[in-house]
Amino acid sequence: MSLLTIEGIRKEFADKVLFDDVTMTIHPGNRIGVIGVNGSGKSTFLKIIAGVETADKGTMQHPNDYRIRYLTQTVDFAPGQTILDALFTSNTPSVLALKQYELARQALEANPSSEQWLERFMKAQQAVDAADAWETEAKLKSILNRLGLPDVSAEISSLSGGQQKRVALAAALLDEADLLLLDEPTNELDADTIAWLETVLADYRGAILLITHDRYFLNRVTNHILEIADGTSYFYDGNYELFLEKRAERKARSQSMEQKRQNILRRELAWLRRGAKARTTKQKARIQRVEGLKQQEALAEDDALDVSVGSRRLGKKVIEVEQLSFQYADTPLIHDFSWLFGRRERYGIVGPNGSGKTTLMNLLAGRIEPTSGTVVHGETVHIGYYGQQVEFDDTTRRVIDEIERIAQVIYTPDGETITAGQMLERFLFTPDAQYKPISKLSGGEKRRLVLLRILMDEPNVLFLDEPTNDLDTETLSVLEDYLESFPGTVIAVSHDRYFLDRIAEQLIAFEEGTINVYHAEYSDYLAELQDEARQLKKEPKDKKERAKADVVKFTFKEQKEWETIEEEIATTEQKIEAAEARLADAGSDLGKVNDLYAEISTLKQTLEEKMERWEYLSEIDEQIQAQKK
Repeated sequence: MSLLTIEGIRKEFADKVLFDDVTMTIHPGNRIGVIGVNGSGKSTFLKIIAGVETADKGTMQHPNDYRIRYLTQTVDFAPGQTILDALFTSNTPSVLALKQYELARQALEANPSSEQWLERFMKAQQAVDAADAWETEAKLKSILNRLGLPDVSAEISSLSGGQQKRVALAAALLDEADLLLLDEPTNELDADTIAWLETVLADYRGAILLITHDRYFLNRVTNHILEIADGTSYFYDGNYELFLEKRAERKARSQSMEQKRQNILRRELAWLRRGAKARTTKQKARIQRVEGLKQQEALAEDDALDVSVGSRRLGKKVIEVEQLSFQYADTPLIHDFSWLFGRRERYGIVGPNGSGKTTLMNLLAGRIEPTSGTVVHGETVHIGYYGQQVEFDDTTRRVIDEIERIAQVIYTPDGETITAGQMLERFLFTPDAQYKPISKLSGGEKRRLVLLRILMDEPNVLFLDEPTNDLDTETLSVLEDYLESFPGTVIAVSHDRYFLDRIAEQLIAFEEGTINVYHAEYSDYLAELQDEARQLKKEPKDKKERAKADVVKFTFKEQKEWETIEEEIATTEQKIEAAEARLADAGSDLGKVNDLYAEISTLKQTLEEKMERWEYLSEIDEQIQAQKK
């Protein structure tokens, strides 16, 4: 059964064909990644699917009860809207019942003596039972916990931009639509949350169509790839890794076809130039054939970003940091950090959101002053700073004028002279696009222009703050190649695991109020953190360490506990069911309701602890059984 059938979709923008004749069918369980360079129309394609924009041509067909949920790159909430309002925007019975239950619960907690709110709470609880929505409530709590969101009564206007994006993501996941459209869902998420999102999307019941720059995420989540390139679309079965293989095969076939066409053309021209004496019908046919071959458009090579720019000489002294500290208001972010940054070193700054990564980079770049300590730059240091915000003095200025303000000519490492216009072409700005005002560019094209503007200034120390946001995967791949050969120093803040694995040789990690430096790949660092977390979770609550021995076995206490824990879990579950039944029969007895509510909360906490303990003991039992075999 198909969810959505797309036939012959075409879209033009400002005299440019973004894509033409896109035809595909989306089935339940499809996880489709949309690939293409910035400005190729990826986000526009999602907007057409969502009904936000219309196609110039083509049709879409789907069942009448088909529902789409669209998570945009930038989120916009109404003034005064709370997290609760934003989360419960779906009109499904379970979500509607949960919203009324949550509203009644909050009101009852604020007015514990109100019989009116007690009655409404009881009715809301019955509605949740009827809609079988308790599983949805558990899912909601899990989502809120993993996304680090505050109490649902908080107003969204009080949240940071990153938190607002997380609210929108939580609402989209809770909705469980038939088709989930995600435009850069990993932006502003840390690595741990991205890994969690991968598992959530793997279990999502509907189909998913997504755009992302995170190649690890793309590879693990998708099972199909839609590539949009030069106004044409290509559909591939498989994840990102298989896509790369199949696209390479497609390009090889295209090059072979073009070479064959050129060979035929050369042979035909050579025959004609020999000068046959008679104008035979066969000769006329050959002439027509040659003209046809000439008129055939050569199979265009996919545009590839070329970042061949030079850099200024960098001396031995780069950046020296001594006892650096910084606090914002009364909140300390960085304390007593010292480090010596050398030539050709590559650093990735990592840590949870809000820990101070961008602040540290701003301090190192000299953009803000420390609370105490010093940051000293070498005399030859020339900084290029690529920030999260796209900034232009005048968006009415033409693209080429923006670049020529920096330099009209630059020199590549091999001595080649390149004009600003040629450099723009290497950054995939066609001659026509170079004379557009900046305001007409897409978000990704603006980011690409900012990157070129920085590199045209030939820096020898590069600061990159979340460079992977809004840059397409191909641009990122070429940027990574450039950074590998960049003769200066690179310091980058990023959550993109693939990007950091490629460019960072050392990690500056924010860890529970301290900053540590590691010589390690980011994926290895994350794996070690996860191992440590698992070990802490497995550790017995009495803090006794298991003796290291070749034979795994229970302690006497653990053996007794393992023999009874499943029965204890079942008993606790029965107690919860009985308490909930008494709660339903409590009527308007407010004191009894409050007591039962507290009892249920305590029992649920006990059950959770016993389940964690059972998980720990069951792993030991599995090892014991494996030893016996």
